[in-house]
Amino acid sequence: MNAVKKIAKILVIIGGLNWLLVGINPAYDLVAMIGGGMEGMVAKVIYILVGLSAVVMIFGAKKCDSCDVHSAPSNEGQSGM
Repeated sequence: MNAVKKIAKILVIIGGLNWLLVGINPAYDLVAMIGGGMEGMVAKVIYILVGLSAVVMIFGAKKCDSCDVHSAPSNEGQSGM
C-alpha cells in the first residue's frame, strides 16, 4: 500500500469516527473543535482532506493489495466431472 493510500485510509477512519460522534451528539464534532468551529479555516481544510481521501479510497480500491502479486488460479477449461 503506498503512502497516499495509507494517509487516505487514516483520514477516512478519522472522518468516520467524527461522524459517529456527531451522530451521537452534534456537540462532539471533534474536527470543528480542533479547527476553530465549522467556519474555521483549519476545520475546512480537514473536511476537504477527508473528502478527498474518500475519493482516493473509491478510485484506489480497484483490487486488494494482496491480489497484486498472487491471484487465484482460474478454473477455466476444467470440467467438474
